[in-house]
Amino acid sequence: MLETSARLLRLLSLLQAHREWSGPDLADRLNVSPRTVRRDVDRLRELGYPVNASPGTGGGYQLGAGAELPPLLLDDEEAVAVAVGLRTAAGQGIEGIGETSVRALAKLEQVLPGRLRRRVGALNAFTVPMLRGPQTSSVDPGVLTELANLCRDGERLRFAYRGHDGTDSRRTVEPYRLVCSERRWYLVAFDLDRADWRTFRVDRVTPKPPHGPRFVPRRPPAEDLAAYVSEGVSTRAYATHAVVRLLVPLQEAAERVSPTAGVLEAEGPESCLLRTGAGSLDVMVVHVVLLGFDFEVLEPDGLTEAIRTARDRLSRALARTERPGTPGVNL
Repeated sequence: MLETSARLLRLLSLLQAHREWSGPDLADRLNVSPRTVRRDVDRLRELGYPVNASPGTGGGYQLGAGAELPPLLLDDEEAVAVAVGLRTAAGQGIEGIGETSVRALAKLEQVLPGRLRRRVGALNAFTVPMLRGPQTSSVDPGVLTELANLCRDGERLRFAYRGHDGTDSRRTVEPYRLVCSERRWYLVAFDLDRADWRTFRVDRVTPKPPHGPRFVPRRPPAEDLAAYVSEGVSTRAYATHAVVRLLVPLQEAAERVSPTAGVLEAEGPESCLLRTGAGSLDVMVVHVVLLGFDFEVLEPDGLTEAIRTARDRLSRALARTERPGTPGVNL
């Protein structure tokens, strides 16, 4: 009986991995007769798996879609990938998806073997969702899992890091949490060499084991780590900071302002505050204007002067363009 059950699982795995198998090929893979293959296919059908069979020399067996979803077989990496996808979906804010994803993740963790349960559990416990923006960076799932395990176990992490300017450095940190946005993954950690909290893009991290020793986690830099990372990558990372009042409701502003472009704060029913950063005041003017909202500058004073300069420059350009006899397209 045990041999038959194991063979059925092997048959199911083969059917899931390949679009269509001939009877002789399956018999050869399972080291059984074609008659045994036919009997095993009938058993799978009794268990609810829709196995289609086409006769003839070009025919074979194919796993089809049924009225109900039967159990699926996943290898180790597939199980971890599904867990990551479910955890990300749980934090996307899509109505009806988050709760369903959590339930599915709980079911997956319940049946995982011990060697995978710890990996999936680490990803679940040490990931914070941050919304918006298309995914633009690729992260090695193995690195992601390794970082999650170190966060969970409280072990020091040593890694090579490539900065935004392309320079490489070696870092030793106490990892605390992974923060997931729709665009990127970030690691929040206490940098021992700089004696301060830092945020690292995971796609720029290359772990350099061995790791350790163990440490007692410090008090985190903020209660809301998603907001902390958002402020770090959109504001603190830049030399020029600004606060402007957007004259639109918070929900409308959030449709255009991603967490990596600025931090939004509710102010009233018809306005909200935006805290953001840029490389210079001139770049800040372009950044704020291109949001497409009416706004009011709160700080710094230099931003108001930069807007005046840009206004005057645009006015002169319009005057020259609209002057009779001037080449170009009238605006």
